[in-house]
Amino acid sequence: MIDPLVLLRYGAREVSLQKDDVLFREGDEALYYFQMRSGSIKMITNSPDGQEFIQGIFKGADSFGEPPLLCSFPYPSNAIALEPSIVIKLSKEKFLMLLRENFEIHLHLDKVLCQRLRYKSMVLSEISFYDPEHRIMSLLQYLKEEAHQSKFTGMIRENHAYEVPFTRQQLADMSGLRVETVIRTVKRMEEEGKVKLIGRKITL
Repeated sequence: MIDPLVLLRYGAREVSLQKDDVLFREGDEALYYFQMRSGSIKMITNSPDGQEFIQGIFKGADSFGEPPLLCSFPYPSNAIALEPSIVIKLSKEKFLMLLRENFEIHLHLDKVLCQRLRYKSMVLSEISFYDPEHRIMSLLQYLKEEAHQSKFTGMIRENHAYEVPFTRQQLADMSGLRVETVIRTVKRMEEEGKVKLIGRKITL
């Protein structure tokens, strides 16, 4: 999102993580801006019975964890590496200085945060009111639209097949469903021609 060279000029450094390493935990104070360099990070919360809910998966040059940083509240979730990853971190003080001195970056960050708010609103609505098939299709359509808009994943035409880059378990954790429900629902959707399965990958 922000040119890594710009971040480095403001004093950022890189942090290397192995799979399952924790970058920060729920309740930690937000002291840094984080942006992916390589690999992927998931932000999760857990229900009292231990069920995991994925708040977001970040890869490419995604940034994450900005609301607690900007609004000075503790992290509401855990950030865990899904694979070996490199994350760029910049102190809060230097990050705020960067925003003050670079209006275009500030504006772009605002747009990113608005898009994430839209996603949260969609997920809450789906979980509250709709059946599993509707929830899964809405999530897949959102992911396709997000990929279409991202300059890091390339342009995807509306009539072009989109390959979902997430596992059934991850889709379940994003939608608040059990993985068994996702597997059954996706299979039924394939039989009805709503999605295609190529190998283990879902495409639409």
